[in-house]
Formats: sequence, C-alpha cells, structure tokens
Amino acid sequence: MQHLLFCSTIHLGVSQHFLRLRPSPSEHLPVPDLKEDPDPKYDPRKQDLAERTLKRKLGRNFDPVFMSINSPPVVENRTALEAQSRLMGPIPNQLKQLDLVTVGKKARRKFTQWLWAYTHCPVGYVWKDLGVRFWPRYVKEGQCLNERSCSFPAGMFCMPDKSVTKTFLRWYCQGFLQKKYCMWIQVQYPIISECKCSCVE
Repeated sequence: MQHLLFCSTIHLGVSQHFLRLRPSPSEHLPVPDLKEDPDPKYDPRKQDLAERTLKRKLGRNFDPVFMSINSPPVVENRTALEAQSRLMGPIPNQLKQLDLVTVGKKARRKFTQWLWAYTHCPVGYVWKDLGVRFWPRYVKEGQCLNERSCSFPAGMFCMPDKSVTKTFLRWYCQGFLQKKYCMWIQVQYPIISECKCSCVE
C-alpha cells in the first residue's frame, strides 16, 4: 500500500516543494494529511472548478459512494463509527466449530456470539475534506476501530488488512510566480476496505 499514487509522470516543480508526488511505500492508512505550499496562488480558480468539465475528466472513476463534491452532512463521527461496529455480519465458521462440548447448546451459542462481537474488526467510515486542490473535495475514508484489544487474552488490535483505490483529480502546478503552469491530474487514493485483528508492529 502507498500513501498516495499519482498517475501522472510530471515532475515536482519548485512551487510545490512541500508535495511528494512519489511517496515511499507505507502500510500506514488512512492517508495522512499532505504537506504542501499553503499559498492560495496555487489553488484552482473558479473557472477551473467547472463541475461538468471535471466530471467528464474523471469519467467512470467518479464514485458517489466514496466521494462527494459538496460538504456531506456531519453525521458520521465517532458515534457513527461505533454504531457501524455492531454491523458484524455472520459468525465465521472457525468460531462456530470451537470445541465447547462441556457447555450446553444455548450457552455455547451465547459465548460464540460474544467472542465474535469482541474479536470482530469492522470498517468504520468518516468523511474527510481533502481541500480545494482535490476534486471531488471530500472522500469517505475507512478506519479500523482499535481503542481496545480485539483478542482474548488482550494484546492484539484491529489493523488495516486490505484497501481499495479511488481515482481523484489533483490540482498540480509547475514553476513559480507568473511562470507557473497548473492543471488537473489523476491520482490514486487508497481507502481501507477490511480490518483484521492482528499484532501491532
């Protein structure tokens, strides 16, 4: 996995020396905030943000489930993440097949359900504002709930296991001052899709 993969072969210009177009491989997700030149001169202008034009440039990569042009309602906060953690799905076969012959069927079922709830690692989603230099500006990021151990006995935590990539447009400028040249380029943005209970490295 990588923080952010840029499809373009354009080299980094002096004006955006804070931005890493070719970040080193990393297992750290969600993607951390990028460090770049805060000067608004390198922001897209109003005419550069024409929705119809940008949608055409992004094409089939536009995914309304994971990206939003306008600011989404602020409803998917920590409480929402915790609520999502209760949507666990079916109990895995390896838990159903535990050797619990010393207890009754009802007790065995309750224990299995409790163990599944305790060790399950769901993906919670929150909206993140990528800033005006990304289009669409908002991405729905996956997060692993790891405020407590997911193993019994304790010691393991929910960590990212798999990710999917979504294509966004990134406003990129070369050069500096009046000689700069800016355009939209496509970038690959990784999003956590699965979490698993594992040891912290």
